[in-house]
Amino acid sequence: MAHAGIASRRKAEEMIQAGLVTVNGRIATIGDKADPASDDIRVEGKRLHATEKMRYIIMNKGRGIVSTTDDPEGRKTVIDLLGKGTTERVYPVGRLDIDSDGLVLLTNDGDLTHRITHPRFGCEKTYKVLVEGHPEERILNKWRRGITLEDGKTAPCKIKVLNTERGKTWLRIVMGEGKKRQIRRVADQLGHPVKRLTRTHIGPVALGSLKSGQTRELTSAEVKSLMKTKPQPKKKKK
Repeated sequence: MAHAGIASRRKAEEMIQAGLVTVNGRIATIGDKADPASDDIRVEGKRLHATEKMRYIIMNKGRGIVSTTDDPEGRKTVIDLLGKGTTERVYPVGRLDIDSDGLVLLTNDGDLTHRITHPRFGCEKTYKVLVEGHPEERILNKWRRGITLEDGKTAPCKIKVLNTERGKTWLRIVMGEGKKRQIRRVADQLGHPVKRLTRTHIGPVALGSLKSGQTRELTSAEVKSLMKTKPQPKKKKK
């Protein structure tokens, strides 16, 4: 399913577990083997074909837009912004919370999605963040080393002060691994709440001059640069 561009590996497993996938008329289970060339594989009743064109789209998501394929509360999603011009089904890679703006990647390439989202590949995401106040260097060093949240300790990250303005500070934060709403939660814990958060890069791919709501196709060079991401060596247990 990932190779066919139907969904990411994780999403494909969820769909199989939910009974939405059949092979030759039988509900599939995790671990089943099937060949699209010889087996009748259907996802939500639609025949799977492995020849769907791969699409790679970046978007400048505005605040108030949900970075999912649909929303039970009826809020506008990144898929809604694409409109009807994209015939292939694409999916947002990872998430960018509704209060944040910036770069979102949408694709039907399950392998690329896996490389960007799985922590072992350490694909870096870069954010430009405006926080309340002027955090001291000792505070920033704590942030860089990692902060313990209710769901565990955050991985080390890179932080650079870009500039300050009246009562606020702009930071550039680069993370290879992140928890849900991590930047906002850490900033709150350290006493410097986030006022604005924009994702500017996913790996080497930059938001550039895209205006809010605009999209563009990735170049072949950009796709290749993302695919070059390699698994990080496993840390040795002490």
